Amino acid sequence: MARPRKPLLSRDRIVDAARALVDAEGLAAVSTRRLAAELGVSGPSLYNHFRTKDQILEAVADSVSAQVDLSMFGPDDARDWRTALHDWAVSYRAALREHPNIVPVLAQGPGRRPAGLRLADAVFGAMVDAGWPPAQATSIGALMRYFVMGSALGSFAGGFVDDETAYDPADYPHLGQAHLLADKQELIDDRAFETGLTALLDGLSVQYAQVATAAH
Repeated sequence: MARPRKPLLSRDRIVDAARALVDAEGLAAVSTRRLAAELGVSGPSLYNHFRTKDQILEAVADSVSAQVDLSMFGPDDARDWRTALHDWAVSYRAALREHPNIVPVLAQGPGRRPAGLRLADAVFGAMVDAGWPPAQATSIGALMRYFVMGSALGSFAGGFVDDETAYDPADYPHLGQAHLLADKQELIDDRAFETGLTALLDGLSVQYAQVATAAH
């Protein structure tokens, strides 16, 4: 009986394996030797698809950007610019929360990554189409990226330990309940994100009204 053939090595297989490794162990765990072992191939075979480790990490970052929903910016979508930005930010954050260890690579900007560039193009184009001047549309794209990436870099609630003795009232008179935060980490972080996103969009709405008034 013939032995089953191993799946052919491809860019997608390499990226999937690298992304799983980054998710599980962080950026430092990725090496061509480690990936080759995970995929059951020889190290040099990876170089047919990627020349360096950095190229692999760039591809992993772009695969995460590709998970972000951009449908709200489509020509047939009826959402206004504010609702579209909100829904996009929620989708963006969800993708980054699934893969937080790749955020430092994403934070360097889209560079030449196709999915990252499509993301930037969609946001900028939608804001200009909504009536924002190009310079402000650029600032909005940058602002949203800073906000979403910052929210994905770590947990506020997770930064407190579940130990009441760590927060002596003599030293921290207002942190008497801080030891309870870690137990409600997801709720607190989600609520903080929505609070910040609403405040950000409220501020942009005020600026948008000023832009509309100036245009007339």
